[in-house]
Amino acid sequence: QVQLVESGGGLVQAGGSLRLSCAVSGPTFSTRTMGWFRQAPGKEREFVAAISWSDGMTYYADSVKGRFTISRDNAKNTVYLQMNSLKPEDTAVYYCASASRTFTYDNTWLPRAPVYKRWGQGTQVTISS
Repeated sequence: QVQLVESGGGLVQAGGSLRLSCAVSGPTFSTRTMGWFRQAPGKEREFVAAISWSDGMTYYADSVKGRFTISRDNAKNTVYLQMNSLKPEDTAVYYCASASRTFTYDNTWLPRAPVYKRWGQGTQVTISS
């Protein structure tokens, strides 16, 4: 089974940066899309960004567009989320997830968490004001 392990979370001041990593292990031949989600206390899990495993095409939630960058290193089987200009409202547990669907022709499914079949354990990101 595919396993996902996040790292890189922490406490930073508003305006700062963090880079999250998601190490992917196991049989990745069915992995087509990798996504990042986040969940703040008392809120639903929220889509952040996604990347195509094969060609690197990306997609972002409006709330992070221009501040966050998702990337992948296929040789290392790792997906990254570079987060800049962080705000207190970015505070959440961040999860990476994998899906067997592509979004080349249809990206409407990307924010739907149930479509992603494998999830990491999450990493806490806290932004102080």
